[in-house]
Amino acid sequence: MPSLLRLAFVLVLLASPTRPVLAQDGGRQKVLPIPGESFQLEGREAFIIRPTAKAASGRRQPWVWYAPTLPGLPDQEERWMFAQWVKAGIAIAGIDVGESFGSPEGRTGFTALYRELTERRGFSAKPVLLGRSRGGLMALNWAAENAENVAGFAGVYPVCNLVSYPGLAKACGAYGMTARQLEAELAEHNPIDRLGALARARVPMLIIHGDVDLVVPLEDNSLELRTRYFAQGGQARLIVAPGQGHNRWSGFFQNQEIVDFVIDRARP
Repeated sequence: MPSLLRLAFVLVLLASPTRPVLAQDGGRQKVLPIPGESFQLEGREAFIIRPTAKAASGRRQPWVWYAPTLPGLPDQEERWMFAQWVKAGIAIAGIDVGESFGSPEGRTGFTALYRELTERRGFSAKPVLLGRSRGGLMALNWAAENAENVAGFAGVYPVCNLVSYPGLAKACGAYGMTARQLEAELAEHNPIDRLGALARARVPMLIIHGDVDLVVPLEDNSLELRTRYFAQGGQARLIVAPGQGHNRWSGFFQNQEIVDFVIDRARP
């Protein structure tokens, strides 16, 4: 194929709004915002979007860990930011742990992905975690138990407080408890109560959150997390989006500060 035709073919692929990728075991397709690989890991669907250029010889692949990976997520909203990271040599990965709300079972799935990428695929030992909405529960609860393996946390209206969302009555099933039992053990499972290790490890955070979010209220989640993190010596920057709720406003997903934060923290 002539070089110009090859270039045109590549540009068409990159311009496509979605591109389905087939799991390595021949299972169901996972649609990603930009081309990537879908595979099964311990019965869970995972994905990797790799940069075009490989990491320099002797260097491990920097990456950002996206959550929640669910059917339909990541979505087209993430397309722009993912493209910036791929261009900067940073991979994106995630694993579907279902509606686990940051439960121990979900954390086990996260650990399986971490080991797969760092022990078998040459990825960096310190990814940046990116939590969108309820992905905040998943990312932050894993991070609280693995602070030494986290380069940073970025959030797009992340859930940080189980009491606020989804509420203990809904979350308790994922934890294998009653609502009353989960309430009694909340300090062991609620991200805003588990920030100490992250603060001691000096893990920086950057979060963007709307000030009229009725689904994941700013005051009970990102604002409360920042207040508590500061009190424990942690560093957290909170960008408040005026007049924005829990929506698909482009400013949440085409935010240069989030992109730059991830690039700065992910690179060794």
